[in-house]
Amino acid sequence: MNLGIYETMTLLLILIVLSVLISIVIVSWRNGISPMPTSKRVSRVVVSEVKRLAGLGLIVEAGSGWGTLGIQVARSCKGIRLVGIENSPIPLWVSKAMAWLAFGVHPKPRSVRSASSGVAVTFRKGNIYSYSYARADLVICYLYPGAMQRLGPIFREQLAPGASVISVCFALPGWQPAKVITCGDLYRTRVYVYKKE
Repeated sequence: MNLGIYETMTLLLILIVLSVLISIVIVSWRNGISPMPTSKRVSRVVVSEVKRLAGLGLIVEAGSGWGTLGIQVARSCKGIRLVGIENSPIPLWVSKAMAWLAFGVHPKPRSVRSASSGVAVTFRKGNIYSYSYARADLVICYLYPGAMQRLGPIFREQLAPGASVISVCFALPGWQPAKVITCGDLYRTRVYVYKKE
């Protein structure tokens, strides 16, 4: 069977797309959730809350997915350092590329730094349950109930007093939120803000 260049390129493109989709499906199945981009309305609420929390240095986004929320926070909040932790390779690659495009500078290994704003954005492959949150001033999550159940004790153990957690959609079981905001989106998404005592 002789394939022409057009047929070969089409077949190659189909194989690449299938590989990408299979990768996302397998990791999503293992994680219990697929990576979801954050809506603009919800992003605005999260950014507003991040700005309200004074003196932030390190922000960790646990399960950064496609990077949309982390990049929006980094664009809007000067002088922060944001680390996104993601275990799905395709969304991780996309988030790194988007960070590079958003800040218009050449990425350093694992990091994109905007000289004009002092913002540093890093997206890393990692496990949100084994990552150390000890230095985080703020953790941002857009996960699912099972993940929040697992992360609650980890945050209690590792976060320093005064550190905050912002969770989109799902509450931290056993934690009392300092604030709950209902977004004006179609789903009336809730954003939970916690402060570690």
